[in-house]
Amino acid sequence: MTAAEDLVAAAEAHCAPTYRPLPVVVATAQGAWMTDVEGRRYLDLLAGYSALNFGHGNRRLIEAAKAQLDRVTLTSRAFLHDRFAAFCAELADLCGMEMVLPMNTGAEAVESAVKTARKWGYRVKGVPAEMAKIVVAGGNFHGRTTTIISFSTDPEARADFGPYTPGFQIVPYGDLTAMREALTENTVAVLLEPIQGENGVVVPPAGYLPAVRELTRERNVLFVADEIQSGLGRTGRTFACEHEGVAPDMYVLGKALGGGIVPVSAVVSSAEVLGVFRPGEHGSTFGGNPLACAVALEVIAMLRTGEFQARAAELGTRLHRELGSLLGTGRVTAVRGRGLWAGVDITPKIGTGREISERLMDRGVLVKDTHGSTIRIAPPLVISEEDLDFGLDQLRAVLEA
Repeated sequence: MTAAEDLVAAAEAHCAPTYRPLPVVVATAQGAWMTDVEGRRYLDLLAGYSALNFGHGNRRLIEAAKAQLDRVTLTSRAFLHDRFAAFCAELADLCGMEMVLPMNTGAEAVESAVKTARKWGYRVKGVPAEMAKIVVAGGNFHGRTTTIISFSTDPEARADFGPYTPGFQIVPYGDLTAMREALTENTVAVLLEPIQGENGVVVPPAGYLPAVRELTRERNVLFVADEIQSGLGRTGRTFACEHEGVAPDMYVLGKALGGGIVPVSAVVSSAEVLGVFRPGEHGSTFGGNPLACAVALEVIAMLRTGEFQARAAELGTRLHRELGSLLGTGRVTAVRGRGLWAGVDITPKIGTGREISERLMDRGVLVKDTHGSTIRIAPPLVISEEDLDFGLDQLRAVLEA
């Protein structure tokens, strides 16, 4: 057996089988490239599901982390530290908001948003106790906690994990009529991904997000945008909501906020909304820790230049033009997405998404499949034109073969 095969076998023997990764064992990485334990290089067109927007080993982020490691890494929220106030202020300002609730993982941030919306509903809107409802969209992916999978429509994510948490209503994504009919006096929030990632990079119909924004405003309902994958430069704007001129009541952020170094997530909203909490009602030992704040502050500073958003927009145009040329060939049935983010539906007779991913792996390119026949493409925003073209050339070759 090769070194990689040995390590794959060891992982399978000792790790719960919650993932089925491609049989690549990464040893080092830089920029948009990863190298395995046997020295083979792979172009990363997944970027950790957008956690690596700024690439592997970004020197600016690494230096920020190293500098903080020598000072203090954790205080818990029992004490303040000297990076905390700046992190909260800078992230709130980036979002055009006032307050930040720092957490660690994306799922924790979504859970926090759910709790925030319910508490706001009871304390501000006046919803009767235990009656708060949150409207979500079919095809959603917000995480894997028990509460979150309670409003999932994905059987793999949901089956055998009941009993499920009540208080959610699911409507079709992009269906404004269904959304309007779902809102009642007890609705406290609408929780949406501006672009659905796990569902295959699904972009809602033009005008849908502004209409939902207006509807929630009319009905005194919070509009919560889960920008964990779509936010922080991925689509060519800081937030995907910006493409349609929408400002939600609450952002849920994660992944790229930690620069691919540490888990950092947050709920960002107004003082009226996040101000409903009182000490002791919610928290996290590691949420807003010094290392997380130091890295996230550097991420925010990098985003303020606009460089990464512009790059995602420019290269995204190239990506979608080239992917669009595959339509009509009999090999690709649909291409969706925005910026440096795309979902590509493969004609089933050509192969499953997993099979296409494996064939691309053999050619030195890494993508990830979802929902049977779809592959997702989301390279680091630092990828070069030449490397992007290389990846697309390999996709064409696989499809033509």
